[in-house]
Amino acid sequence: MPKMKTKSAAKKRFSTTASGKIKAGVAGKRHGMIKRSTKFIREATGTMILSDSDAKIVKKYMPYDR
Repeated sequence: MPKMKTKSAAKKRFSTTASGKIKAGVAGKRHGMIKRSTKFIREATGTMILSDSDAKIVKKYMPYDR
């Protein structure tokens, strides 16, 4: 059986924590900050942990990053 390929887009955008959860950047911060509230901008800094349903999809894209 040949090796499975990792999706290049997924390995650039997501990383795995030591406990196996998926880290990702917060969405909605590329442009249009003038219409966002200050609270949104402040809370959307850094990275976030994906929900279980989203993490399951991402883990299919990265079979060896577990």
